[in-house]
Amino acid sequence: MKLPRRTVLQFAGGAAVGSVCSRSATAQTYPTRAITLIISFTAGGSADAVGRIVAEGMRRSLGRPIIIENITGAEGSIGTGRAAHARPDGYTIDLGNISTHVLNGALYSLQYDLLTDFAPISALVTFPYILFGRQTVPATVFVELLAWLKSNPHRASIGFSTLGGRLLSVSLKQETGTQFAIVPYRGGAAALQDLVAGQIDLVFYPPDGLSLLRAGSIKAYAVTSDRRLSLAPELPTAGDGGIARAFVLELARAFRTSRDPKGYHRQAQPSGRGRT
Repeated sequence: MKLPRRTVLQFAGGAAVGSVCSRSATAQTYPTRAITLIISFTAGGSADAVGRIVAEGMRRSLGRPIIIENITGAEGSIGTGRAAHARPDGYTIDLGNISTHVLNGALYSLQYDLLTDFAPISALVTFPYILFGRQTVPATVFVELLAWLKSNPHRASIGFSTLGGRLLSVSLKQETGTQFAIVPYRGGAAALQDLVAGQIDLVFYPPDGLSLLRAGSIKAYAVTSDRRLSLAPELPTAGDGGIARAFVLELARAFRTSRDPKGYHRQAQPSGRGRT
């Protein structure tokens, strides 16, 4: 199912709203067995890290095992499709984000309906992307990077694993008039590994990549938010560098299938959300 633009915008605004299911008598005994948490990206990446933190909190709160399944491919749509077609018994939860549950529906024809097959449980965390570069890129700041890209058309490469990262890469091209290859990955962790190894030149990646920056393994140039990060205040925003449209915040959320019994997931709902 491909969503019209207006519907996509409505869903993007409404997806952050927590589940409003009422508690039922059946839900009082939920859960009685293990819960499966589907993560549509590879282990070791930022989505996986968020999912494992949430899973541990759920395990302690509910007293049941949380089984994590990393189902990758097609920019998250394969794992999301698996969740959409899961048995509607309240024991499958999908960790989604703006790429898997909004953007994919805007651009692709999917074998499931993002509006009717899912219902949000809770918003989890919001974070921007950071434009990281390999250590040997001959540029230390954002304006130098843009100058290097312009003087070396079609020679640089940038990796992505989500549709959000892909759109940022395309936006960077259009806003700056630069030309470079855009390389798809099944997960952000693999793209970051190739960046460290020098196989690609750039990648848009969440702030957990800052540990490699602090270790001197990679460089960082800009952040895709409207303000600088407290974790790295030295990094300018993309807007500071004149790239007004390179503004993306990734929102991670927990979803249930809309066919699940009402009230089941209120007990599993996280108590709050964070922003990096």
